[in-house]
Amino acid sequence: MKQIEILLVEDNEGDIMLITEALDEGKVVNSLNVTRDGEKAIDYLEKRGSYKNVPTPDLIILDVNLPRKNGHEVLGYVKESEHLKHIPVIMLTTSSSEKDIIKSYKNHANCYITKPIESLDFIHAVTSIEQFWISLVQLPKT
Repeated sequence: MKQIEILLVEDNEGDIMLITEALDEGKVVNSLNVTRDGEKAIDYLEKRGSYKNVPTPDLIILDVNLPRKNGHEVLGYVKESEHLKHIPVIMLTTSSSEKDIIKSYKNHANCYITKPIESLDFIHAVTSIEQFWISLVQLPKT
């Protein structure tokens, strides 16, 4: 089984820990790489600086509210790039704003999930992402 490369773009340490825990409990072999702001996410995707030898992600989990460049800016960058636009992007964020949801889908997000408040619900949401996007969906080969 091929290892799935996931890029998590998240600045909240608690959420990073919960997502990591949920993915570690899953049945799919995956590699989780984390960037904590939008500019670093783009550097990672373009393999610039310290990210020169990183793998291209098979899936991106992206928060909306990020420092330096927000999630909408990162999403727009990914979906406008010929060599990145094939990568599915899941918006996983605390924002339930209709404006953020519409903007995400207009920028070609593959799905939009509002982070649950309770940690068990949060872990269940991440497990559902893994079950659907990693176990069920056929991702493009890079």
